[in-house]
Amino acid sequence: MRRRPTLAVLLLLTGCTTGPSLESQGEVTAPPGDSRHLTIGSAGFTESDLLAQMYALLLNQAGYKTSMLTVANRELYEPALESGQIDVVPEYAATFADWLNAKANGADASPVGSPDLDATMKALRQLATPRGLTVLDPGRAVDQNAFAVSASYARQHRLKTLSDLGASGLKVRLAAGDECVQRPYCQPGLEKTYGIDITGVDQKGVGTTQAKQAVQSGQDQMVLTTTTDATLPDFGLVILTDDKHLQNADYVVPVVNRSRAGGEGVTKTLAKLNDALTTSDLASLNQQVDSWRRLATDVARTYLEEKGLLT
Repeated sequence: MRRRPTLAVLLLLTGCTTGPSLESQGEVTAPPGDSRHLTIGSAGFTESDLLAQMYALLLNQAGYKTSMLTVANRELYEPALESGQIDVVPEYAATFADWLNAKANGADASPVGSPDLDATMKALRQLATPRGLTVLDPGRAVDQNAFAVSASYARQHRLKTLSDLGASGLKVRLAAGDECVQRPYCQPGLEKTYGIDITGVDQKGVGTTQAKQAVQSGQDQMVLTTTTDATLPDFGLVILTDDKHLQNADYVVPVVNRSRAGGEGVTKTLAKLNDALTTSDLASLNQQVDSWRRLATDVARTYLEEKGLLT
Protein backbone atom coordinates (compact mmCIF):
# COMPACT_ATOMS: atom_id res chain seq x y z
CA MET A 1 0.00 0.00 0.00
CA ARG A 2 1.30 3.46 -0.85
CA ARG A 3 2.00 5.68 2.12
CA ARG A 4 1.20 9.38 2.26
CA PRO A 5 4.18 11.73 2.69
CA THR A 6 4.42 13.16 6.18
CA LEU A 7 3.58 16.77 6.82
CA ALA A 8 7.27 17.49 7.47
CA VAL A 9 8.20 16.09 4.10
CA LEU A 10 5.46 18.07 2.38
CA LEU A 11 6.69 21.25 4.03
CA LEU A 12 10.29 20.43 3.10
CA LEU A 13 9.45 19.91 -0.56
CA THR A 14 7.11 22.88 -0.95
CA GLY A 15 10.03 25.12 -1.79
CA CYS A 16 11.51 22.80 -4.43
CA THR A 17 12.42 24.31 -7.74
CA THR A 18 11.27 22.80 -11.01
CA GLY A 19 14.73 22.45 -12.51
CA PRO A 20 17.54 24.69 -13.75
CA SER A 21 16.48 28.24 -14.52
CA LEU A 22 17.16 29.81 -17.90
CA GLU A 23 20.18 31.53 -16.32
CA SER A 24 21.65 28.29 -14.98
CA GLN A 25 20.75 25.70 -17.60
CA GLY A 26 24.35 25.76 -18.84
CA GLU A 27 25.34 24.24 -15.51
CA VAL A 28 23.95 20.86 -16.53
CA THR A 29 27.01 20.46 -18.75
CA ALA A 30 29.38 21.09 -15.81
CA PRO A 31 31.34 18.12 -14.39
CA PRO A 32 29.05 15.79 -12.43
CA GLY A 33 29.25 16.04 -8.65
CA ASP A 34 30.15 13.41 -6.09
CA SER A 35 28.67 14.45 -2.75
CA ARG A 36 29.53 12.03 0.04
CA HIS A 37 26.19 12.63 1.81
CA LEU A 38 23.28 11.43 -0.30
CA THR A 39 19.52 11.34 0.20
CA ILE A 40 17.85 8.31 -1.37
CA GLY A 41 14.22 8.80 -2.35
CA SER A 42 11.44 6.21 -2.30
CA ALA A 43 7.96 6.54 -3.77
CA GLY A 44 6.52 4.76 -0.73
CA PHE A 45 5.33 1.45 -2.16
CA THR A 46 7.04 -1.87 -1.43
CA GLU A 47 9.09 -2.21 -4.60
CA SER A 48 10.35 1.37 -4.48
CA ASP A 49 11.28 0.95 -0.79
CA LEU A 50 13.23 -2.22 -1.59
CA LEU A 51 15.14 -0.62 -4.45
CA ALA A 52 15.91 2.48 -2.39
CA GLN A 53 17.16 0.30 0.48
CA MET A 54 19.45 -1.63 -1.88
CA TYR A 55 20.80 1.62 -3.32
CA ALA A 56 21.50 2.91 0.19
CA LEU A 57 23.23 -0.28 1.35
CA LEU A 58 25.47 -0.40 -1.71
CA LEU A 59 26.35 3.29 -1.44
CA ASN A 60 27.07 2.97 2.29
CA GLN A 61 29.48 0.15 1.55
CA ALA A 62 31.17 2.35 -1.07
CA GLY A 63 31.87 5.02 1.54
CA TYR A 64 28.86 7.31 1.14
CA LYS A 65 26.64 8.41 4.01
CA THR A 66 22.98 8.04 3.11
CA SER A 67 19.59 9.00 4.47
CA MET A 68 16.16 7.92 3.25
CA LEU A 69 13.21 10.11 2.30
CA THR A 70 9.81 8.69 1.36
CA VAL A 71 7.60 10.87 -0.85
CA ALA A 72 4.69 8.94 -2.32
CA ASN A 73 3.98 11.43 -5.08
CA ARG A 74 6.05 11.97 -8.24
CA GLU A 75 4.74 15.54 -8.47
CA LEU A 76 6.70 16.21 -5.26
CA TYR A 77 9.76 13.97 -5.42
CA GLU A 78 10.77 14.74 -9.01
CA PRO A 79 11.19 18.50 -8.37
CA ALA A 80 13.05 17.57 -5.16
CA LEU A 81 15.38 15.45 -7.25
CA GLU A 82 15.99 18.36 -9.60
CA SER A 83 16.75 20.74 -6.72
CA GLY A 84 19.07 18.33 -4.90
CA GLN A 85 16.88 17.72 -1.86
CA ILE A 86 16.79 14.13 -3.12
CA ASP A 87 19.91 12.79 -4.83
CA VAL A 88 18.96 9.31 -6.06
CA VAL A 89 15.62 7.66 -6.77
CA PRO A 90 14.55 4.38 -8.44
CA GLU A 91 12.34 4.97 -11.47
CA TYR A 92 10.80 3.12 -14.43
CA ALA A 93 12.09 4.04 -17.87
CA ALA A 94 8.95 4.38 -20.00
CA THR A 95 6.72 5.77 -17.25
CA PHE A 96 9.26 8.39 -16.21
CA ALA A 97 9.96 9.35 -19.82
CA ASP A 98 6.27 9.96 -20.45
CA TRP A 99 5.92 11.87 -17.18
CA LEU A 100 8.82 14.21 -18.00
CA ASN A 101 7.52 14.59 -21.54
CA ALA A 102 4.10 15.66 -20.29
CA LYS A 103 5.74 18.06 -17.85
CA ALA A 104 7.83 19.63 -20.60
CA ASN A 105 5.37 19.55 -23.49
CA GLY A 106 1.92 19.35 -21.94
CA ALA A 107 -0.48 16.59 -20.94
CA ASP A 108 -1.53 16.03 -24.55
CA ALA A 109 2.02 15.44 -25.81
CA SER A 110 2.48 12.20 -27.74
CA PRO A 111 4.03 9.51 -25.50
CA VAL A 112 7.76 8.89 -25.90
CA GLY A 113 7.86 5.69 -23.84
CA SER A 114 7.56 2.56 -25.96
CA PRO A 115 8.30 -1.19 -25.93
CA ASP A 116 11.69 -0.33 -27.47
CA LEU A 117 14.09 0.08 -24.52
CA ASP A 118 16.82 1.86 -26.51
CA ALA A 119 14.40 4.40 -27.97
CA THR A 120 12.77 4.92 -24.59
CA MET A 121 16.10 5.47 -22.85
CA LYS A 122 17.22 7.93 -25.53
CA ALA A 123 14.03 9.96 -25.13
CA LEU A 124 14.23 9.79 -21.34
CA ARG A 125 17.81 11.05 -21.23
CA GLN A 126 17.02 13.89 -23.64
CA LEU A 127 14.23 15.02 -21.33
CA ALA A 128 16.15 14.50 -18.08
CA THR A 129 19.45 16.20 -18.97
CA PRO A 130 18.13 19.80 -19.24
CA ARG A 131 16.64 19.35 -15.78
CA GLY A 132 19.99 18.50 -14.24
CA LEU A 133 19.18 14.81 -13.98
CA THR A 134 21.23 11.82 -15.09
CA VAL A 135 19.55 8.52 -15.91
CA LEU A 136 21.84 5.56 -15.22
CA ASP A 137 21.77 2.36 -17.23
CA PRO A 138 18.81 0.01 -16.78
CA GLY A 139 19.35 -3.50 -15.50
CA ARG A 140 17.45 -6.72 -16.20
CA ALA A 141 14.45 -6.09 -13.93
CA VAL A 142 11.28 -4.76 -15.53
CA ASP A 143 8.00 -3.93 -13.83
CA GLN A 144 5.46 -3.60 -16.60
CA ASN A 145 1.83 -4.49 -17.16
CA ALA A 146 1.10 -8.19 -17.58
CA PHE A 147 -1.94 -10.36 -18.16
CA ALA A 148 -2.58 -13.55 -16.19
CA VAL A 149 -5.03 -16.43 -16.49
CA SER A 150 -5.67 -19.42 -14.25
CA ALA A 151 -3.12 -22.22 -14.63
CA SER A 152 -5.93 -24.70 -15.31
CA TYR A 153 -7.37 -22.46 -18.05
CA ALA A 154 -3.90 -22.17 -19.62
CA ARG A 155 -3.43 -25.95 -19.56
CA GLN A 156 -6.90 -26.67 -20.92
CA HIS A 157 -6.44 -24.36 -23.91
CA ARG A 158 -2.66 -24.78 -24.32
CA LEU A 159 -1.90 -21.13 -23.70
CA LYS A 160 1.57 -19.76 -23.06
CA THR A 161 1.44 -16.42 -24.85
CA LEU A 162 -1.08 -13.70 -25.59
CA SER A 163 -0.81 -14.73 -29.23
CA ASP A 164 -1.98 -18.20 -28.23
CA LEU A 165 -5.03 -16.67 -26.57
CA GLY A 166 -5.84 -14.56 -29.62
CA ALA A 167 -5.50 -17.54 -31.96
CA SER A 168 -7.75 -19.66 -29.72
CA GLY A 169 -10.83 -17.55 -30.49
CA LEU A 170 -11.88 -17.74 -26.82
CA LYS A 171 -14.13 -15.01 -25.46
CA VAL A 172 -12.44 -13.23 -22.58
CA ARG A 173 -13.82 -11.14 -19.77
CA LEU A 174 -10.96 -9.07 -18.35
CA ALA A 175 -10.56 -7.98 -14.71
CA ALA A 176 -8.80 -4.59 -14.76
CA GLY A 177 -9.13 -0.91 -13.92
CA ASP A 178 -11.78 1.31 -15.47
CA GLU A 179 -9.18 3.00 -17.71
CA CYS A 180 -8.50 -0.32 -19.48
CA VAL A 181 -11.22 0.25 -22.07
CA GLN A 182 -9.31 3.26 -23.42
CA ARG A 183 -5.61 2.61 -22.74
CA PRO A 184 -3.71 1.35 -25.80
CA TYR A 185 -1.81 -1.24 -23.73
CA CYS A 186 -5.03 -2.75 -22.40
CA GLN A 187 -8.31 -3.66 -24.16
CA PRO A 188 -7.64 -1.79 -27.47
CA GLY A 189 -4.11 -3.21 -27.66
CA LEU A 190 -5.15 -6.75 -26.80
CA GLU A 191 -7.77 -6.61 -29.53
CA LYS A 192 -5.64 -4.91 -32.20
CA THR A 193 -2.24 -6.52 -31.54
CA TYR A 194 -3.34 -9.99 -30.50
CA GLY A 195 -6.87 -10.35 -31.85
CA ILE A 196 -8.19 -11.31 -28.41
CA ASP A 197 -11.99 -11.23 -28.17
CA ILE A 198 -12.60 -9.04 -25.08
CA THR A 199 -16.28 -9.26 -24.20
CA GLY A 200 -16.06 -6.82 -21.31
CA VAL A 201 -13.90 -5.26 -18.61
CA ASP A 202 -14.75 -6.17 -15.03
CA GLN A 203 -13.67 -3.01 -13.20
CA LYS A 204 -12.02 -4.54 -10.16
CA GLY A 205 -8.71 -2.66 -10.36
CA VAL A 206 -5.19 -3.54 -11.46
CA GLY A 207 -3.90 -6.66 -9.75
CA THR A 208 -6.22 -6.36 -6.77
CA THR A 209 -7.20 -9.34 -4.66
CA GLN A 210 -10.77 -9.06 -5.94
CA ALA A 211 -9.59 -9.08 -9.55
CA LYS A 212 -7.45 -12.16 -9.04
CA GLN A 213 -10.22 -13.96 -7.18
CA ALA A 214 -12.57 -13.26 -10.09
CA VAL A 215 -10.20 -15.10 -12.45
CA GLN A 216 -9.53 -17.84 -9.91
CA SER A 217 -13.26 -18.53 -9.62
CA GLY A 218 -13.87 -18.39 -13.38
CA GLN A 219 -16.05 -15.28 -13.21
CA ASP A 220 -13.42 -13.59 -15.41
CA GLN A 221 -10.86 -15.24 -17.66
CA MET A 222 -7.91 -12.84 -17.41
CA VAL A 223 -6.56 -10.16 -15.07
CA LEU A 224 -4.36 -7.12 -15.62
CA THR A 225 -1.47 -7.20 -13.17
CA THR A 226 2.31 -6.59 -13.27
CA THR A 227 5.38 -8.67 -14.05
CA THR A 228 6.63 -8.40 -10.44
CA ASP A 229 3.37 -9.59 -8.83
CA ALA A 230 4.57 -12.46 -6.62
CA THR A 231 1.09 -13.35 -5.33
CA LEU A 232 -0.13 -14.94 -8.57
CA PRO A 233 0.67 -18.54 -7.50
CA ASP A 234 -1.46 -17.99 -4.38
CA PHE A 235 -4.45 -17.63 -6.70
CA GLY A 236 -3.39 -20.34 -9.14
CA LEU A 237 -2.62 -17.78 -11.85
CA VAL A 238 0.10 -17.62 -14.51
CA ILE A 239 1.22 -14.78 -16.79
CA LEU A 240 0.81 -15.13 -20.55
CA THR A 241 3.93 -13.89 -22.33
CA ASP A 242 3.61 -10.55 -24.13
CA ASP A 243 5.31 -12.07 -27.20
CA LYS A 244 4.52 -9.14 -29.52
CA HIS A 245 5.76 -6.57 -26.99
CA LEU A 246 2.60 -4.57 -26.48
CA GLN A 247 3.78 -3.21 -23.12
CA ASN A 248 6.19 -0.33 -22.66
CA ALA A 249 9.79 -0.85 -21.53
CA ASP A 250 9.38 -0.06 -17.85
CA TYR A 251 12.83 -1.26 -16.82
CA VAL A 252 14.10 -0.18 -13.42
CA VAL A 253 16.53 2.75 -13.75
CA PRO A 254 18.24 4.84 -11.08
CA VAL A 255 17.87 8.58 -11.66
CA VAL A 256 20.30 10.96 -9.94
CA ASN A 257 20.83 14.66 -9.46
CA ARG A 258 23.83 15.29 -11.73
CA SER A 259 25.44 18.04 -9.68
CA ARG A 260 25.44 15.96 -6.49
CA ALA A 261 25.43 12.29 -7.52
CA GLY A 262 26.30 12.14 -11.21
CA GLY A 263 29.90 11.08 -10.69
CA GLU A 264 31.58 7.80 -11.48
CA GLY A 265 31.39 6.60 -7.88
CA VAL A 266 27.61 6.45 -7.70
CA THR A 267 27.31 5.19 -11.27
CA LYS A 268 29.68 2.26 -10.73
CA THR A 269 28.21 1.39 -7.33
CA LEU A 270 24.61 1.19 -8.50
CA ALA A 271 25.57 -0.58 -11.73
CA LYS A 272 26.43 -3.62 -9.61
CA LEU A 273 22.73 -4.37 -9.38
CA ASN A 274 22.27 -4.51 -13.16
CA ASP A 275 23.61 -8.01 -13.71
CA ALA A 276 22.11 -9.43 -10.53
CA LEU A 277 18.55 -8.15 -10.11
CA THR A 278 15.99 -9.84 -12.37
CA THR A 279 12.25 -9.42 -12.71
CA SER A 280 11.64 -12.69 -10.86
CA ASP A 281 14.05 -11.60 -8.10
CA LEU A 282 12.10 -8.39 -7.66
CA ALA A 283 8.82 -10.30 -7.49
CA SER A 284 10.27 -12.57 -4.81
CA LEU A 285 11.52 -9.61 -2.77
CA ASN A 286 8.10 -7.97 -2.98
CA GLN A 287 6.52 -11.18 -1.74
CA GLN A 288 8.81 -11.36 1.28
CA VAL A 289 7.70 -7.88 2.35
CA ASP A 290 4.02 -7.99 1.39
CA SER A 291 3.18 -11.63 2.20
CA TRP A 292 5.80 -12.65 4.74
CA ARG A 293 5.80 -9.28 6.53
CA ARG A 294 9.57 -8.91 6.57
CA LEU A 295 11.15 -5.46 6.76
CA ALA A 296 12.27 -4.04 3.42
CA THR A 297 15.74 -3.21 4.78
CA ASP A 298 16.25 -6.80 5.99
CA VAL A 299 15.05 -8.28 2.71
CA ALA A 300 17.28 -5.93 0.72
CA ARG A 301 20.34 -6.70 2.85
CA THR A 302 19.84 -10.47 2.66
CA TYR A 303 19.45 -10.35 -1.11
CA LEU A 304 22.61 -8.30 -1.64
CA GLU A 305 24.58 -10.58 0.65
CA GLU A 306 23.36 -13.69 -1.14
CA LYS A 307 24.43 -12.17 -4.47
CA GLY A 308 27.86 -11.33 -3.10
CA LEU A 309 27.28 -7.59 -3.52
CA LEU A 310 27.38 -6.74 0.17
CA THR A 311 29.93 -7.92 2.72
